[in-house]
Amino acid sequence: MKKIFNYILAGGILSFSLTSCVDQLDQMPHIGTTSDDVYNSVDNYTSVLAKIYASYIMTGQEMGGGNSDMSSNTGQDYMRCYFNLQQLGTDEVASTWLEGDNIFDLSYLSWDANDPWVSDMYYRAYYTIAVANEFLRNSGDSKIASFSENDQVILRRYAAEARFLRALSYYHVLDLYRKGPFVTENDPVGAFIPPCYTAEQLFSFVESELKEVGELLPSKNETIYGHASRGAAYTLLAKLYLNGEVYTSTRYYDECIDAANLVIADGYSLESDYSKLFNADNHKRTNEIIFPFVVDSRTSVSWGSSTYIVCGAMGNTSDFLNPMDYGVAAGWGSFRVRGNIPTLFEEGDGRAMFFTQGQTQEVEVLDNQSNGYFVTKWTNLTDEGKPSSNTQSFGVDTDYPLFRLADVYLMVAESVARGSGKESRAKAAEYVNMLRERAYGDQSGNIAATELTEQLILNERARELYWEGTRRTDLIRYNMFTTNSYMWEWKGGVRNGRAVSNKFNYYPIPTSELSANPNMTNPEY
Repeated sequence: MKKIFNYILAGGILSFSLTSCVDQLDQMPHIGTTSDDVYNSVDNYTSVLAKIYASYIMTGQEMGGGNSDMSSNTGQDYMRCYFNLQQLGTDEVASTWLEGDNIFDLSYLSWDANDPWVSDMYYRAYYTIAVANEFLRNSGDSKIASFSENDQVILRRYAAEARFLRALSYYHVLDLYRKGPFVTENDPVGAFIPPCYTAEQLFSFVESELKEVGELLPSKNETIYGHASRGAAYTLLAKLYLNGEVYTSTRYYDECIDAANLVIADGYSLESDYSKLFNADNHKRTNEIIFPFVVDSRTSVSWGSSTYIVCGAMGNTSDFLNPMDYGVAAGWGSFRVRGNIPTLFEEGDGRAMFFTQGQTQEVEVLDNQSNGYFVTKWTNLTDEGKPSSNTQSFGVDTDYPLFRLADVYLMVAESVARGSGKESRAKAAEYVNMLRERAYGDQSGNIAATELTEQLILNERARELYWEGTRRTDLIRYNMFTTNSYMWEWKGGVRNGRAVSNKFNYYPIPTSELSANPNMTNPEY
């Protein structure tokens, strides 16, 4: 059994209701049980913290999302929404159920403020923020003064974790929407109209929070699996800085390297077998996986998160692909990869994990399951090659590795390629070559320091990180997502691709929020 949150294994998540009140101006979740009833023991604090973590992969109090958390949402979980918004409109995913899953507009870069996925992601992010805020309202020194000194140490660490998780969700708001309502534990609960924070304001808040909690969270070796560590905080800080020019028009590549070096110094190392980072035993890869979302078929059954990716990648009409070879009882046939991505892989690169038999590389029809290769990178297999769970009844056991060391190495390399002098080109090339040596099994794929370019890093990020929720952000950073500088099949809704409006570099605030909060507007939408 996985070494995951012992309090989830011991009894699950504390059950209390947080529902979204659409008649409130801020549409934020509100506590249905009083704080005095909840925050009266360390065990209950532990359970509420577990609820914050679980909010990224589950939508309710029961298996598969039963007894749902909120009403202003169509029932999709956080990470399923995030994957769709980060991947479906890019060259990495060809979606099958365009109409049935309402993903036509996401796939063709043509969404508007009424898109259900855009709305679901927005409200999932703010739900997590609201639960974290409530936790923090009850975690100040005066609130925990009655606990023993040892318990206060635990609760202060929990508060640092909650602040990290809130910063993570605010980072997602920044990256996806470029602005959003801003609420912290210091604001009143109830009829409160949150101010609209700009991208620059959200950037500053997330930066400040991550710097502070990075000093409060435990090191890699002191962290319980599944909890946030200082490495998680500094990895997110590096991501923030890598994209800082997009958010604020200011370059932060020196700062990106500084944050990345703090992660590297904490003692992480690369896993020798790339495929084991995405299997049902990936909870054992704490050497490389810096921060996961824990998915477990016994304690946290979810039809989103990594279950969505593993089962969705398996075709259900193919005469050749057997889902059981990848630990999946029945394939969902949700998506494949578009034609550009396989061309990035050279012969011998073990990261090219595609099922090609019976499939065309080109995607002539986006929702035709025989068009585009299936991706077999994510599985529900144990290290011994056995299915870990019955995916039809209980989902997968594969954790979602949100942050891992390979991404940190690539952030350093890109920052150097973009002109930072905080690290040498030789060291940056060494980091890239460490990934390529793992991929090729030898040094045959190594690059020279003189070959280190921005384009090489973008391609290497696609080879290393495809289907890990980074592609949209990467393409925007390179000014390739909406422009005519790079085309892929069905970009903008046409076979050979076309440029679209730059407004599609971010998502609109949902229409329902505009009517609830007069501080929010969508000028370009």
